[in-house]
Amino acid sequence: MKSDIEIAQSTVLRPINDIIGQLGIDPEKTEGYGKYIAKVDISAIQEEAVRKHHLILVTAISPTKAGIGKTTVSVGLALGMNAIGKNAVVALREPSLGPCFGQKGGAAGGGYAQVLPMDKINLHFTGDFHAITSANNMIAALLDNYIYQHAADGFALKEVLWKRVLDINDRALRHIVTGLGPRTNGMIAETGFDITPASEIMAIMCFATSVEDLRRRIGNILLGIQYDGTPFYVKDMGVEGAITVLLKDALNPNLVQTTEGTPAMVHCGPFANIAHGCNSVVATRCALTYGDYAITEAGFGADLGAEKFYDIKCRKAGLQPDLTVLVVTLKALKMHGGASYDKINESNIDAVKKGMWNLDKHVENLRRFGQTVVVAFNRYADDSYEEMEAVRRHCEEDLHVMFAVNDAYAEGGKGAAALARMVVGAVEKEPSEPLQLLYQDEDSVEDKIAAVAKKIYGAGKIVYSKKAKQQLQLIEQLGISRYPVCIAKTQYSFSTDAKAYGPTDGFTMEIDDIVINNGAEMLVPVAGSMMRMPGLPKDPQANHIDIVDGNIVGLS
Repeated sequence: MKSDIEIAQSTVLRPINDIIGQLGIDPEKTEGYGKYIAKVDISAIQEEAVRKHHLILVTAISPTKAGIGKTTVSVGLALGMNAIGKNAVVALREPSLGPCFGQKGGAAGGGYAQVLPMDKINLHFTGDFHAITSANNMIAALLDNYIYQHAADGFALKEVLWKRVLDINDRALRHIVTGLGPRTNGMIAETGFDITPASEIMAIMCFATSVEDLRRRIGNILLGIQYDGTPFYVKDMGVEGAITVLLKDALNPNLVQTTEGTPAMVHCGPFANIAHGCNSVVATRCALTYGDYAITEAGFGADLGAEKFYDIKCRKAGLQPDLTVLVVTLKALKMHGGASYDKINESNIDAVKKGMWNLDKHVENLRRFGQTVVVAFNRYADDSYEEMEAVRRHCEEDLHVMFAVNDAYAEGGKGAAALARMVVGAVEKEPSEPLQLLYQDEDSVEDKIAAVAKKIYGAGKIVYSKKAKQQLQLIEQLGISRYPVCIAKTQYSFSTDAKAYGPTDGFTMEIDDIVINNGAEMLVPVAGSMMRMPGLPKDPQANHIDIVDGNIVGLS
């Protein structure tokens, strides 16, 4: 079989104006970025259509080194929907350059279930990430300048909360010192870089519904605390308008297509282990406007992505998912059942059965939110029939959930038609109940954290560091305890131990910090030693990305 990039390069794309015409979008509300990409103005969203159409969430069991293929299933389901005559639009996040050149090599689906043009989507695309990076760092530069220019007036911050960001993996930038050299270089300060998907600007872009809302949120970003305890915001510098100018075009979602010409909205890209893991609200609403079925994803596993999709995105945007698809693979089940990574390609039905606990817990969690669940078995070429059937029987006989095989990677829409028919049937006959959120806005921050940690992760005890307790006091002082919580935690385990593949119920969860995203209007408790700036692996994917005879290789 061809590689992902070879499939992408051999696919004949439809002109983006054909996709715009197919959806019925007013061309005056679009802006082309070359032949195959367009920005769609947020004024094209129609609330009546949003309420009438169906929203499908794709999530997954806990990921492993072997991968899960959640994006491939999301794209494949959209292909399958169109293969059976349904009007579907898929809404995804934009890939980050960090993982693309670090470990993943890309994040636009795989095989014959990709969003295209894959190379542009994985690289600079329409410049959204660059705009977000620039806006974040412009705020940092303006803040440093404000402190420098007003030092003689007695202005100072006892705590600076804003960091710079960069969309690459660079461990050397996690902790740095700025302002070295002569005094004209600014005030000496300890700081650091986060990766762009962890920026609060990224979260703000995901939630903003208009230019005015974007400006308001930027103005409300908390930059630091003065020595008298007074909070200092972006609006106190009077630069929220300037930052909005940098982000104005990036606010509009991007329209592209799949390997079979299915419309796709690809916009914004927060990670789910350090942010809320969903594409923008405006992209989802746009997909719901023009697709009878809008398919979106939330990652990594359902304990992170799906919980945040429901408790944060749906809460804020008033969205109601009709059904949730849970992606599972044999390789992941084997690892969760104790098999070593170097042996997961070997037949091991005992490890598969032992790993079912992970699938069971995710299904249980999704049902807490009132969701109807369809399990999508993402098939690999070397999967054994016996092991696959064991998963099918467990789903249908023990869990009483629907089960379908996804072959979109190898077969495109035809390989996901059975999954699509099952999803359509479930939406028509037994759609999800009204969304049941884990906590209420008026609950205390500690109660919100406990609700997620104990009900979803299975934590037995929660311990707060001194810094986290200070942040809780600050949150009360600022009067923002009504915000939802977005727990930053490893994606590889229900616990805070990335190497704990087995059941972890009863573990102690340590909250080291609580990051206040006042503009995004959410609180980010940091569980365990989560890093907001990843490092590169020993053999980064950058070693394999190149241009050969004018063609890009190494992306996937």
